[in-house]
Amino acid sequence: MSSFKVPHLRAQQADITLLLEGTYPYIRGGVSAWVHELIKAFPEYTFALVFIGGHPDQYGDMCYELPQHVVHLETHFVHLQTLRPPVRGIKGDPAFFQCIKTFHEAIRTRAAQGGNDAIVNTLMDALLKDPTGLQAQFLFSEEAWEYLGETFRSHCTDPAFIDYFWTVRQVHAPIWLLGQVAAQLIPSRVYHTVSTGYAGFLGALLHHKSGKPLILSEHGIYTKERKIDLFQMNWLSDNRLAFEKGNQQLGYFQNLWIRFFETFGRMCYQAADPIVSLYEVNRQRQITDGADPARTIVIPNGIAVPRFQPLRAKRPLSPPPVLGLIGRVVPIKDIKTFIRAMRTVANKIPHAEGWIVGPQTEDSEYVEECQSLVESLGLEDSVKFLGFQKMEEVFPKIGLLILSSMSEALPLVILEAFAAGIPVITTDVGACRQLVLGERMHGDTCGAAGAVVGMADANALAHEAVELLLNEEKWLAAQQAGIQRVEMFYTDTTMMEQYRCIYRQALDYGRDRVRAS
Repeated sequence: MSSFKVPHLRAQQADITLLLEGTYPYIRGGVSAWVHELIKAFPEYTFALVFIGGHPDQYGDMCYELPQHVVHLETHFVHLQTLRPPVRGIKGDPAFFQCIKTFHEAIRTRAAQGGNDAIVNTLMDALLKDPTGLQAQFLFSEEAWEYLGETFRSHCTDPAFIDYFWTVRQVHAPIWLLGQVAAQLIPSRVYHTVSTGYAGFLGALLHHKSGKPLILSEHGIYTKERKIDLFQMNWLSDNRLAFEKGNQQLGYFQNLWIRFFETFGRMCYQAADPIVSLYEVNRQRQITDGADPARTIVIPNGIAVPRFQPLRAKRPLSPPPVLGLIGRVVPIKDIKTFIRAMRTVANKIPHAEGWIVGPQTEDSEYVEECQSLVESLGLEDSVKFLGFQKMEEVFPKIGLLILSSMSEALPLVILEAFAAGIPVITTDVGACRQLVLGERMHGDTCGAAGAVVGMADANALAHEAVELLLNEEKWLAAQQAGIQRVEMFYTDTTMMEQYRCIYRQALDYGRDRVRAS
């Protein structure tokens, strides 16, 4: 049973409202740590937090102590809908369903932007005015039943109607909830969302309602990460025969979810200014996905380097034969590739150990699969699941930081490892190549701070790890390259100064602005 608790923290208004999906303050990780440091950097402003989660059973108590200038916190769960069918029938509004039909057609053709602004604005107006009433119409009216039957007959490819019926209701459930949140949320001078997705859709609603500025800081590309998640999910019904499915082909329902997330992303991009990415490749991806290039900027992550400098003197003179993977035990981190690599590493260096350091609460089934893989490979004495640990205690004991992820943006943990004097081996995702090898960074002549390998390539990962651990000269050179790079290009001082300018501009713009009627 969940121990989830919501502290009583309520205010009448705030300077900045942060919109947070599945992260701070109830989940640890790079994004959560970034949010915490961002809030602490601006004690002159009051912050409100809106946390959006799946279901309360997925979360425990807060993982962070909130700074005193956080004056408001509310939590909402997209999979905790309790609206009951009415005793009497509900009459559906034909104009509403015609609008829904037009909007769905735009989603289906991936054109829910530009020329469809009028439809989007009409739907947002209706949603903000009466989200519960619209939800009841969509769930329980005769018009809704007829509409779903029509769309099923016209557009569905492989699923049964019963699967289609319940999936459509599930896909739309967060929309009504977020409409309710936007309708009653306390006023704020600025809204800042840390992703697109549900938080970004909420940001678009709040911007539409109030006219106040919306800032988007996108650490990873949300739609790309959700597509990876959906490809791995087996709870989505897929009635195609085995020979109809390709290795990279999504089923009807996966595509249905993706189209909605793409639409949420475009709506957020249209409302947000600025649109922040962590590195240039992601900025280009945002533009491809519908962001106005003039609104996009790049602000790399930065860390407090002095916090980690003392750890360099605490490590042994030679590289410790310990490979540390620091991250959540979830499929997108591809823990299994790290475990498979450890089998080869242990064959070459029998006393080597692999430490998996991070929360194990998000996907219990995947955690069990990883533990079973350790047993099947005979690695019980070599691979250890340590759960959450303080970095100050772990870093001096490991010789290499490992990231085997299938998706990353610009991971803080790499910068922290560099500051502590630890070389890194990572998959070629996000900005990891830029961080480890210095590519695409003007003026970066620091050299290689480790190695970059392909995704799911356990052999390459193991080869690079053995090469670094057994070659002390190469390991020391990688250590110095990482230290030099993080001190030159990735400090929190530089990052926070850029956000200070963004907040000042947004607060000045929103100070006395009254939304035009």
